Amino acid sequence: MSTQADAARLLVRALEAEGVEYVFGIPGEENIHFVDALNDSSIRYVLVRHEQGAAFMAEMYGRLTGKAGVASATLGPGAINLQLGVADATTNSTPVVAITAQVGLDRIYKESHQVVDLVSLFRPITKWAELVPTAQALPEMIRKAFKTAQTERPGAVYLAIPEDVESASVPDDLRPLPVNVVRAQDPSPSQIARAADVLTTARRPIILAGHGATRAGASHALVRFSEQLGLPVATTFNGKGVFPDDHRNALGAVGFMRHDYVNFGFDEADVLISVGYELQEFDPVKINPHRDKQIIHIHQFPAEVDDHYPVSVGIQGDISRSLHALGEAVHRRFEINGTGEKIRQMIAGELSSGAVDDRFPMSPRRVVSDIRQAMRREDIVLADTGAVKMWMARMYPTYAPNTMLVSNGLSSMGFSVPGALAAKLALPDRRVLAATGDGAFLMNSQEIETAVRERVPFVILVWVDDAYGLIEWKMDLELGRNSNIAFGNPDFVKYAESFGAKGYRITAAADLLPTLRKALSDDTVSIIAVPVDYTDNLALTTKLGDLTGPF
Repeated sequence: MSTQADAARLLVRALEAEGVEYVFGIPGEENIHFVDALNDSSIRYVLVRHEQGAAFMAEMYGRLTGKAGVASATLGPGAINLQLGVADATTNSTPVVAITAQVGLDRIYKESHQVVDLVSLFRPITKWAELVPTAQALPEMIRKAFKTAQTERPGAVYLAIPEDVESASVPDDLRPLPVNVVRAQDPSPSQIARAADVLTTARRPIILAGHGATRAGASHALVRFSEQLGLPVATTFNGKGVFPDDHRNALGAVGFMRHDYVNFGFDEADVLISVGYELQEFDPVKINPHRDKQIIHIHQFPAEVDDHYPVSVGIQGDISRSLHALGEAVHRRFEINGTGEKIRQMIAGELSSGAVDDRFPMSPRRVVSDIRQAMRREDIVLADTGAVKMWMARMYPTYAPNTMLVSNGLSSMGFSVPGALAAKLALPDRRVLAATGDGAFLMNSQEIETAVRERVPFVILVWVDDAYGLIEWKMDLELGRNSNIAFGNPDFVKYAESFGAKGYRITAAADLLPTLRKALSDDTVSIIAVPVDYTDNLALTTKLGDLTGPF
């Protein structure tokens, strides 16, 4: 008969008190009591095939719910495997709690089998990292971990639990701490007044909405503010969807490697109102190269310091309340010129021309167009890092927050497959599609088995070019040649079927849209391999490099 250590049960009760629904991980010898204790709880343990996948799943769950996702691993190599997803979460301002085992306190201080200073390894990539020194500390440290991960600027935290702490006895009266919810903060009236003064004399203000606006649930307030003052809105790649692309004030997403259509809206602006924007999403030098714009920074925490992001007025507080207060304080309405409409027409023109491009291998524009036609407004697409992200983030129209997800903090490859699994668990009523290059796909494709075993249906669309396409693009652009980017691929259909998933191979452009629709309606995991012609890459950057204005 199995036994459960008191400390392990206390740890599980503390996670339940925090509202944890899933723990993503792989058990190890040193945390078997914890894994066993989860069997008698309300928490579902999702056994993954690589700890990196567990971290990406926890990150995506945290991103979509606002509640910290939990990743678990054993000590040493298991813990180290979590680090990429943990760093990705921190740089993407996403709440994650990573919990791993550690050797017992009786040998952690000396050279010993599997001993690595994990706290020191995790500290630079987390908001807080610590070793649990005693079982009695678990209630306080779990509460601090979730509070730290979820409040102010969200991010990842890390706890190492020594083997002898996890198996220790604890007093019967030791209980999880109550969860205290931090209230939204009202903006400073004096800062609202200062920002209103800036807008009073502004000629052409523009709004840049980032990931923080999505996290804060500020989409409706942003739309109302834009309409009230007559202001155009661009988003970062991470902020896509927080302002609907079919709104008359929408400019699209900014973040491409070249001066894109959307940048012309910033070229004309004298005042930048950044709403939930964080500098790691997009380098401000590309929208304020001459340091000549006045910047109103609206967020729940202060802006980072950057030479090209000199904040004139910082409004710190609840984003929706801040937008409402500023809208009430500004007694004028701006006239939007024709630039925004021309920008929207040019992006829409690219998409519509792609929709009728029958070449094969397929044009990236055609792939983006077909994905948009197959997906509903509220469905979720994850665009993995690579050339896929560039095409999707530029052109894929989004109409609601968190309906197209990218990693633009650390820009990690391989997050989309495990991330899609977590997205489906977090929002089971949405259809989910992972759009990934063949390079990124094979980095975490083992999680197909996890999805099939856990009965979590979603679609993986693999853009096949047998190369690291974004690096090829960059090399061709800057060096005029490329090297060391090509590789071979498996038979993706047989690969899918070997996991018990469905596999599809696209052999003509006309086949993709019906295949997407069929796969999205199936209650299983599907992998669709579509050959893509990336000769459009250089053609696009050449065109944008020659562009002097959308007029």
